[in-house]
Amino acid sequence: MTFNFDETPSRKDTFSFKWQKYKGTDIIPSWVADTEFRCAEPILDALSAHVEHGNLGYILPAHHGDAINAVVRWLNDKHNWAIEPEWVVWTPGVVPAFNVACKAFCEAGDKVLIQTPNYPPLLAAPALNDLERVDIGTVLDPHSGSDNPRYTLDFDALEKSAADPKCKLFILCNPMNPVGSVLSKAELDRIADICNRNNVRLCSDEIHCDLILEPGKSHIPAGREANLADNSVTLMAASKTFNVAGLGTSFAIIPNATLRRQFTQSAAGIVPWVNVMGLAATQAAFTQCDDWHQAQLAYLRENREMLHTRINAIDGLSMVKPEATFLAWVDASGLDVDNVLLWAEEKGVGPSPGADFHKADHFRINFGCSRAMLEEILARLEK
Repeated sequence: MTFNFDETPSRKDTFSFKWQKYKGTDIIPSWVADTEFRCAEPILDALSAHVEHGNLGYILPAHHGDAINAVVRWLNDKHNWAIEPEWVVWTPGVVPAFNVACKAFCEAGDKVLIQTPNYPPLLAAPALNDLERVDIGTVLDPHSGSDNPRYTLDFDALEKSAADPKCKLFILCNPMNPVGSVLSKAELDRIADICNRNNVRLCSDEIHCDLILEPGKSHIPAGREANLADNSVTLMAASKTFNVAGLGTSFAIIPNATLRRQFTQSAAGIVPWVNVMGLAATQAAFTQCDDWHQAQLAYLRENREMLHTRINAIDGLSMVKPEATFLAWVDASGLDVDNVLLWAEEKGVGPSPGADFHKADHFRINFGCSRAMLEEILARLEK
């Protein structure tokens, strides 16, 4: 079967969050992390079947065995992770989930380790829960070489900060957003050692885990690792991969029963149930869309190559090729301008502002779009 990612539905009059920002302007939105692609047909068919049935009443997510089995199947097939169904805790997005983790594993005044740069809701989570954020920087991996550089965590800073008894939680983003790195086994082992030695819980946001673009790279779920299984909460979703983020559905995998109880109790009465349409979409995505998934990855790899080549040919801009995600982290410090977002907007492109990620001289471009849209974005930046 062939899939046409060149044909994308117009979102200009759909109240799309991404497109509303620049409504009425000649600026191409390339910021929010959802794609422009039409959903896979099995997902749309599953949603249509629920609408056709005509009743959208309450469904307790824990009772939806088909969706749970779909998660079990996907993780075993794609990530070599044999999970138990009871480890799955449904959440209406990873943002509520890592805020629940803050409530579950910390008390007011405690500290939370956060890698930076990072996407705004994750940066905001500690303060929203009366906690202090401790930033752990991102650095170029000294072992990657100049021909194929990649980003990694500042492990020396992580080691030092985790030793503070007030640090109770580390919220990790893997694959890393916005820099696009996929953490290796050695990197995860070092994280596990630091967290376990210092009694720091790990909450690993892995929402982009099914978008690995670099050949030879594979995602390692935190909870799959023996040295992290009893000290971690792993957050995943079909949302980014299958473009169903608007359905507000994700899940946490928590192998340790005590951590799982703490997590679910902290969410009780505050975090709503996942909705029935999100469960249906997840079930279809994880059981009927393997070919679509692989075709999308191939398309995104070509987009990534074009973007990487042309961004690095623009005076003042540079980027490290992301190993995963459909997001590119662009270094605009060479432009020598006061406001890099304004520079891009004046050229007719609306990226995510680096200031929101705590890196004001950068911006993030979403390349999860048609080749024609990406070509237009690049042509405008090249002017």
